[in-house]
Amino acid sequence: MTQKILFRHCDPAGIVFYPRYFEMVNDAIEALFSDQIGWPFEHMHQTHAGPTVALEATFSAVSRHGDVLDMCVSVERLGKSSLQLRTEGWCDNQLRFTVVNTMVCIDANTKSTPWPKSVRKKLEQLMGPQE
Repeated sequence: MTQKILFRHCDPAGIVFYPRYFEMVNDAIEALFSDQIGWPFEHMHQTHAGPTVALEATFSAVSRHGDVLDMCVSVERLGKSSLQLRTEGWCDNQLRFTVVNTMVCIDANTKSTPWPKSVRKKLEQLMGPQE
């Protein structure tokens, strides 16, 4: 997905304030679940949830008001109930940031539970061949 850097994303110097990247990453992950997995968060949250349990971020270059980021989300690892995603933000062929995000599928009682079979199948397809 693309994300134009808006005024609300920036600090007074016109540079993206780093917590705003986490909001953009969440938007990209939500779009992945909706558009690629077919399990929009508004449906997921009726019976399950996918909270983030770990984040690792690297900020490679600044992004400024008006830049347009290409947000690329990839599946790095799929466990029984866990999922590790990598989100990269690119602008003009320059890597601006990378966030590695670990999610866990939980049930309505907030207990870890396996990803539903249909969701797992689509996540596996997004992983591609593994070495």
